[in-house]
Amino acid sequence: MSKTKWVYIGCGSIASKTADSILKGEHEIVAVYSRNFEKAQKFAREYGATAYKTSKDAIEHSGADAVYIATPHTSHKAYTMEALNSKIPVLCEKPMGITQEDVKELIECAERNNTYLAEAMWTWFSDVAITVKNWVQSGEIGEVLSASIYFQFPGLLKPKNSRVRLPETAGGALLDVGIYPITYCYNLFGYPDKIECNGEISDGIDVSEDIILTYGNLKCDLHSSLKGLREDCTIVGTKGTIKLPTFFHMSNKAILQNENGKKVFKSTTDYLTEFTRAAEEMKSGLKESKYVPLSATLDCMKIMDECRWQMKLIYPFEK
Repeated sequence: MSKTKWVYIGCGSIASKTADSILKGEHEIVAVYSRNFEKAQKFAREYGATAYKTSKDAIEHSGADAVYIATPHTSHKAYTMEALNSKIPVLCEKPMGITQEDVKELIECAERNNTYLAEAMWTWFSDVAITVKNWVQSGEIGEVLSASIYFQFPGLLKPKNSRVRLPETAGGALLDVGIYPITYCYNLFGYPDKIECNGEISDGIDVSEDIILTYGNLKCDLHSSLKGLREDCTIVGTKGTIKLPTFFHMSNKAILQNENGKKVFKSTTDYLTEFTRAAEEMKSGLKESKYVPLSATLDCMKIMDECRWQMKLIYPFEK
């Protein structure tokens, strides 16, 4: 298969991380756009691309196969729609939008243009998470009794003008890290019967939240925060347990313990796998990802909307 030619919209830290990873495989970056042209030029020199002064020109780079959106949350929708309206497949960083209405509009835009769209939720492009889902659904641990997921990182130590700390860019724990435990639970158990969320709001952003997603008798306890450092997942069933020492960052191991003994599955959660699988789907003619279906992206956004409503979290641009 020929190399996939990517257009990068945004060239911050996540763009550099993905670029370093995907260039080890059958990918190349051919065009880049940033609001800061000098920054785009530097990125282009480093990764062998062409820097453009407008997103439109970058998206329309001759021979480009797909667009990767890696800008702050609040501009995901606009750039994604611009690419879709040019009928260029899109892999958009999470969250795809700020609200469920944003995501609905993007799905409609993709359908209208008959063009591939997927959220860059690397967890579910990984064989580690897929294996955990297979274990749960095949009854390896029996009936699931409980699940707890923690994702905490010291985001408050970042500069005050960091997108993670700015209300103007929809910063805060929920959309930056809370989305991962929510998506993990959703992919295992579906849309919950009940959503409960208590959060700490400070300086216009959510610093942390405790979320309970209820599925009948099953309660999933999710904890996300911009304070501390922890990320793990434990799923307990009537016949055993599943543990992930790190369920997100460099997640490469899942441990199953049941009546048959202990089983350890090892693989890789990385950007190269994510981009390669998305590229394969695009080239095969799919219009959405089988790893991260658009219905899942929309449902998870609905859950986050409900959490924001319960926390009374409103961003400045929504007032």
